[in-house]
Amino acid sequence: MTLFEILSSIYEGLGVTVTITALGLLYAIPFALLAGVLQHFSTGTARWFITAVIEFWRSSPAIVLLYAFYYSLPAFDIYLSATTVGAMVLGLNAGAYSSQSVRAALQAISRGQCEAGLALGLRRFTVLRLIELPQAISAMIPTFINDAIQLIKGTSLVSLITLTDMTYRAKQIAQLSYDPSGIYSGLLLSYLIICYPVTILGRYLEKSQEKKRLR
Repeated sequence: MTLFEILSSIYEGLGVTVTITALGLLYAIPFALLAGVLQHFSTGTARWFITAVIEFWRSSPAIVLLYAFYYSLPAFDIYLSATTVGAMVLGLNAGAYSSQSVRAALQAISRGQCEAGLALGLRRFTVLRLIELPQAISAMIPTFINDAIQLIKGTSLVSLITLTDMTYRAKQIAQLSYDPSGIYSGLLLSYLIICYPVTILGRYLEKSQEKKRLR
């Protein structure tokens, strides 16, 4: 097979890869923001509970979570599609990592800014929404981009729960063509073609935020 034929065959699974990535981001971004903010502001038992939830998703291997949710939940009469399980597990796993970036970014903001906002009569939530979060999100962009790339690469695991993504297509082609080195080299190139533009986008957003700060 030529390189073009290999790439064309592998990209037949692109739809699944893109779908899992997009749906995974819908889980990852809200979870990262909510968990990071709650962990930053909570104390005592509430902070322990939030930390436990974050660590569950962050410390558990994604492949184990995929197997557990897809193959074990039916034993409790809970049936989720492979797409739902793949997006939820990979999204929350990535979101758990990003939540620590949210918390760290909030901690890095000068306490004086919060006190100044409160002195002006703003509510605590308003200070968070208008003053702290915009600065924190700007600082988190490089980390978010890295986590998004990790999420894209993590979609290669969904082939283990019956989804025909790019990795699964490569496995099928390799078995038929008896050319695993050529096929998996093509798969490596396929992921690079997808992930590198995301890296470029991250650098562009980072530079844009830097220019805004210097104005």
